[in-house]
Amino acid sequence: MSQHPKTVVQEKNAKSADGYLMIAVGLALLALAVLLFRAHAPLPALACLVLGLIALAGLYMLAPNQAAALTLFGAYTGSDRKEGLRWANPLAIKKKVSLRDRNLNAPTLKVNDQRGNPIEISAVVVWRVRDSAQALFQVDDFEAYVRVQAEAAIRHLAASYAYDEGEDLASGAITLRGGQEQVAEALKVELQSRFADAGVDVVSATLSHLAYAPEIAQVMLRRQQAEAIISARSKIVHGAVSMVEAALLGLSERKIVELDDERKVAMVSNLLVVLCSDNNAQPVINTGTLYS
Repeated sequence: MSQHPKTVVQEKNAKSADGYLMIAVGLALLALAVLLFRAHAPLPALACLVLGLIALAGLYMLAPNQAAALTLFGAYTGSDRKEGLRWANPLAIKKKVSLRDRNLNAPTLKVNDQRGNPIEISAVVVWRVRDSAQALFQVDDFEAYVRVQAEAAIRHLAASYAYDEGEDLASGAITLRGGQEQVAEALKVELQSRFADAGVDVVSATLSHLAYAPEIAQVMLRRQQAEAIISARSKIVHGAVSMVEAALLGLSERKIVELDDERKVAMVSNLLVVLCSDNNAQPVINTGTLYS
């Protein structure tokens, strides 16, 4: 069975006129109809009355950043974007749509990131209607369409990135927490591709909430704390080794004291304990010789 291709409706300019001019024309026709009735000319008066009512019936108003899509007997005839008092065919149905920026505060979603860890994520999307015809006639309800597609895009984004850095990721890999600018740009591109059929443009998209799900939040917090402790310890040990090396080199070059290998080992051990310890070292005064 053959399928009919989907009809793509795109915005075009509607045939409309200045409403103030049509008010003047309509009032003039009504005044002329009154004069003709008084002159006992009913047929011309009736014609002027009908034309005057038609002129007034086609009036409508448009605010700034608002459009009116006109349909005549079910057929789309065009969209009018000129603000103020306007006039178009009185038989045409005028569907108004706002072209202003709108905010979408997506609900907090519980999804799995790239590693499979459950996270909570949400975003704020600023969007506006670009094509009034597509928004009204290409999708059933463009506002509901935007909400559903935004949720789908956020879910897809969360599954494409890991929440945070880890050993299983390549160096410099983008994460949800660490690469917020890149993630926001990727979300904007994803949303724009999904909103295209509805004639909607994405102005901006940013993550408004990002956290581990409650059931693993404590475990992940301990993991982050452990990684922070390991990183800090590594820097402390590296610095302590450099200081011990500089101390031994200074003693040797200045010939302050001559140490054999055994005493060097003891000195290195003591210095590392002092420099790497979490608690303050308690000094012990040696009143004897170096070897006792």
